[in-house]
Amino acid sequence: MNPTEEFESSVRSNIDAIGKNREFLDLANLMMEKCAALQYMYNFSWLGRPIIQIPQDSYAIQEMIWAVKPDLVIETGIAHGGSLVLSASILAMIDYCEAVAAGTVLDPKASQRKVLGIDIDIRPHNRAAIEAHPLSHKIEMIEGSSVADDVIAAVREKAAGHKKIMVFLDSNHTHQHVLDELELYAPLVSKGSYCVVWDTLIEDMPADMYPDRPWGPGDNPRTAVIDYLKRLQEEGRTGADGEALQLNYDLQLEHKIAMTVSRGGFLKRV
Repeated sequence: MNPTEEFESSVRSNIDAIGKNREFLDLANLMMEKCAALQYMYNFSWLGRPIIQIPQDSYAIQEMIWAVKPDLVIETGIAHGGSLVLSASILAMIDYCEAVAAGTVLDPKASQRKVLGIDIDIRPHNRAAIEAHPLSHKIEMIEGSSVADDVIAAVREKAAGHKKIMVFLDSNHTHQHVLDELELYAPLVSKGSYCVVWDTLIEDMPADMYPDRPWGPGDNPRTAVIDYLKRLQEEGRTGADGEALQLNYDLQLEHKIAMTVSRGGFLKRV
């Protein structure tokens, strides 16, 4: 092996060791429980917009987008817009790097790579801040329920012109809503890309962690993922490309970051 291959092999061994280290993973889960109680994930921003993610998950987003190089990232749940800006910034970096490699001058607004955000309530101050951001030309937003007929029709229309699609689900965290989202959005994911279901950690949190929310242990994104993958296995589903839809857990990605709000939520289409 050359030095690059040796390093990559060493990293894979490190990640495999993490995946087998139950004590370490349990400690990471405990850390996440403490983080959630302290609202730790509210403390960060990306290029000036608040992003409700822990740094490890933001890093995972960067790795997924860079590896897949999608031309459309669909996100349900917008909040302050930090996640939209994160995705847009990585897409913009891909555009820049491709232009440099080709020896061409980059026209930022000519790129077909976009981020599409959906939220049932895009608050005016957040919309204004997102639209004023330098990366707003890469971002489109739809206001409405992510599972409403008119919204999914608009999403499918916008997705139709794109070949590589990635999906992040991060809106209403009840089992039924996330299950409905998976049925509607997972088929849009292209082969080799991801459907990430955020906040599966709710299943492992104390029952009284979310007293003012309609979700909790037994009714959350993690239970929806388990239910949906069971449907895929027993009933089968077809992707928007007309081919069989198969999603696998990406445990390499999950174990490498260790701390995540979405253990069991990184789903890769194969």
